[in-house]
Amino acid sequence: MKWETVMGLEVHAELSTKSKIFCSCTTTYGGEPNTHVCPICSGMPGALPKLNRAVVEYALRIGLALDCAITRHCRFDRKNYFYPDLPKAYQVSQLYAPICRDGRLDIEVGGQKKAIGISQIHMEEDAGKLVHGSDSQVAATFMDFNRCGVPLLEIVSKPDFRSADEVIAYLEKLRETLLYLDVCDCKMQEGSLRADVNLSVRSPGGEMGVRTEMKNLNSFKAIRRAIEYEAERQIEILEDGGNVVQETRRWDDDRGISFAMRSKENAQDYRYFPEPDLPAIDIDDAWLASVRERLPELAQQKRERYIRDYGLSRQDASVLTAHKNVSGLFETLAEQTREPTESARLVAGEIMRLMNGANILPEDLSVDASKLSPLIALVLGGRINRGAYKETVEAVFTSNVDPENYIAENGLAMNNDGNAVAEALDAVLAENHDTVAEYRSGKTKVFGFLMGQVMKKLGGTENPDMVKTALENALNNGD
Repeated sequence: MKWETVMGLEVHAELSTKSKIFCSCTTTYGGEPNTHVCPICSGMPGALPKLNRAVVEYALRIGLALDCAITRHCRFDRKNYFYPDLPKAYQVSQLYAPICRDGRLDIEVGGQKKAIGISQIHMEEDAGKLVHGSDSQVAATFMDFNRCGVPLLEIVSKPDFRSADEVIAYLEKLRETLLYLDVCDCKMQEGSLRADVNLSVRSPGGEMGVRTEMKNLNSFKAIRRAIEYEAERQIEILEDGGNVVQETRRWDDDRGISFAMRSKENAQDYRYFPEPDLPAIDIDDAWLASVRERLPELAQQKRERYIRDYGLSRQDASVLTAHKNVSGLFETLAEQTREPTESARLVAGEIMRLMNGANILPEDLSVDASKLSPLIALVLGGRINRGAYKETVEAVFTSNVDPENYIAENGLAMNNDGNAVAEALDAVLAENHDTVAEYRSGKTKVFGFLMGQVMKKLGGTENPDMVKTALENALNNGD
């Protein structure tokens, strides 16, 4: 029997505001445990929250970008549960009137476009972190409340996914959107972007199966593996005549398995009720218009502009807009040099190669564009050849050198000495009679070898165009 996998996602995005959602504590990642806390985010009795307006602005940005309906009169609710990572024993969230509803995000998989529905987006506070360790006597779990109160947006999709490929395409597009909106740094390794996968299987077109939820997956690789494992697990249970249990499961990426954490809660289990310490939020036309006017250009819009205005290929435009930092570097270079084609070639080629070689993530890219711009002028102006250009780009990337000084100190400036070229040509032709004869008999592929020999004698600093022209003339017009 064939089975169909049905999935929905709950994506948690930590917002990049400077302070927490209900207090002025910093949201900076890390720090000594329990140092980024105050009476409000540590849940002290009598401490009252005050809403950070920037959190609402960020939520509106995302909602507008995802074509959501905005709830003009929204409010917070208390979600009650007794977990050790929230000292208040409840979480301030939104159930009854979330700020955004009924949006969409378009993806493309295997050349096929598909719209993924967004059920809702709601604001809430993050929980703390449990640190499992041990001392010399007994195993222990420590609680770090630094993350308590960091603002979160939970982006809840409709159950529109049918494959792991669709899930990854959606997450990549969503991460791209969040980055360009400048609302989340999306560093999955730091937990600022996490996904819960709700998954069930059914006969194609049949009734929905019983779903499980896999919590807090924080890498695309882990998400793909978890989906494939859980789908196979459920299919095996059903084909053996068993029943899938609705539950929350945790994924162990090291072992490649999931395991049950607890039975799946429903809304009534959390005993939601309106948050009494926070007033409702009224979003008027002026506020919404102000946010809409300040929306930045998103990646898809940049791609189309790069193709239209710069004449770039769709492939290059996609590479250059894959991350905000990469597109920012390209646009700075294109503006400084007035050479968008060469700037694109540099960023999509050499810079991406160097990043991959050094295992640098796009979000950690840091290179001085003002030191790369002169190199483009030098190579296009014939003052350095491509080999020297690549070498100097790498030196700027790895050591932040001054490009002019580096070129001078390493003798990389291109030499246009015609006499030196003539002498090197004579020597190479004299040393390679057989190869010269092959070329003149029609085996033109040997030209590259002869060109390489001449450049080698010249130390690689001569103008390659000059050398090529001189070699062609010598081979085609010689005795």
